[in-house]
Amino acid sequence: MDFLLKALEKRKHLLNTENDAVRVFDGLGDGCRGVSIDAYAGSWVVATQGERIEPQLLAELKKQKHSVYWKRLSQSQKESPILLSGKPQDTPFIAVESGVKYEINYQAGYSQGIFLDQRENRKRVLERVQAGDTVLNTFAYTGAFSVCASLGGASTTTLDLSQPYLDWGKRNFQLNGQDPESHFWCKGDTFHWLERFAKKERKFDGIILDPPTFSRDQKGKVFRVEKDYACLVEMASKCLAPGGWILATTNCRKLNDAAFLRMVREGCSRKHQATVYSMPEEYRDIPFLKSVWLEV
Repeated sequence: MDFLLKALEKRKHLLNTENDAVRVFDGLGDGCRGVSIDAYAGSWVVATQGERIEPQLLAELKKQKHSVYWKRLSQSQKESPILLSGKPQDTPFIAVESGVKYEINYQAGYSQGIFLDQRENRKRVLERVQAGDTVLNTFAYTGAFSVCASLGGASTTTLDLSQPYLDWGKRNFQLNGQDPESHFWCKGDTFHWLERFAKKERKFDGIILDPPTFSRDQKGKVFRVEKDYACLVEMASKCLAPGGWILATTNCRKLNDAAFLRMVREGCSRKHQATVYSMPEEYRDIPFLKSVWLEV
């Protein structure tokens, strides 16, 4: 299939020993609506919006010499990707992004351990921090942002509801020669922790906000990005040290860049400078990730 070969050709400059985790095919932007392919250390995860893969594409995928897995995005039950062809990848393995190592696991559920669309933002964090900085990573998942902040010399606080994800984050630290025990790990709801940090007047030089588009806490309180993001930024800004920064991101498709920027700026009442960033170059379909960097 010409469009698959063309997509791979366009991205070959991104794939090397320092970077083997990349989106290699992105929907209609590469010639096939509703299909994306993410590469992790030579294996592929093909994601489709529907319940089937077009036969010609399936035949082409099965010609690949590496493992190819399939993730159905339309499933109400978010399942692990299933093997289409090649050797099973039954155990966790390591992928490298911008020289940083991450544990990937195809058996861990709907997400494989790292969100590739955040690659440039992770680089920005690594390049921005200095030795002695303090960085709070909320909704941290497997702690990829924390790893980059630590490599840049910062002391990190990693916050997530899931203990297994926090444990995964600690393994990512160890993969990169960082001692997880010299950093802080907090299990629980981000909003509750932000309130606690504010009451204790605990301040951070940098705060990362990448919440799910929808969530509900243990008391039943609902958070929706399109309605409540400004409140989240307001809470975070109360925990921000003078001269600090906030990286605010979302993949909510109900918001465009301008609307998201308005919400972020609304939430930060302190004098600030806002910079809007686009998605990494390999994302050629409709841009879904919005990123705003606030310098306060």
